[in-house]
Amino acid sequence: MASSDSKEIHVLFVCTGNTCRSPMAEGLLRAKVSADKLIDVGSAGVAAMPGQAVSCETQIILEQLKAPLTKFKSRQVNSEMLAMIDIIIPMTHAHAEMLSHYFPEKSESIRLLTDFIDADEYPTEMDVPDPIGMGSAAYEEVANLIQRALPGIIKFIKQTPENR
Repeated sequence: MASSDSKEIHVLFVCTGNTCRSPMAEGLLRAKVSADKLIDVGSAGVAAMPGQAVSCETQIILEQLKAPLTKFKSRQVNSEMLAMIDIIIPMTHAHAEMLSHYFPEKSESIRLLTDFIDADEYPTEMDVPDPIGMGSAAYEEVANLIQRALPGIIKFIKQTPENR
């Protein structure tokens, strides 16, 4: 059960192009909560070219972690999409600021991915680095960060809206 009122919870991960970090987070969280039909997980980008597939490196990592995305197409964040979203999880402070600026009505719904990682492990002032063009080790680092955030994200999702 997602919350005490059994309302479906919509979570959106946001990065720049919606081909690396946010789809990786989408796939990993979706795999973790697949049994919970009240949690809907998606992703989008603040500067996405709609219709792109995930990067090859992202797809490889998601398959290795048994969290593949099928039929994925990148999407650009927009107000219609955000109207349905309960929790917005951007990868960087810049993404969060951009979302708050262009969609101020959703500011209270925004939580950085690094906010869900113990500050002793990864300071919250740090961003999730963009791995594009940096090789497989960079993608593995991003996957590791996302996986470290997942327990906190799931705990946050399962709280009642009043307690978030």
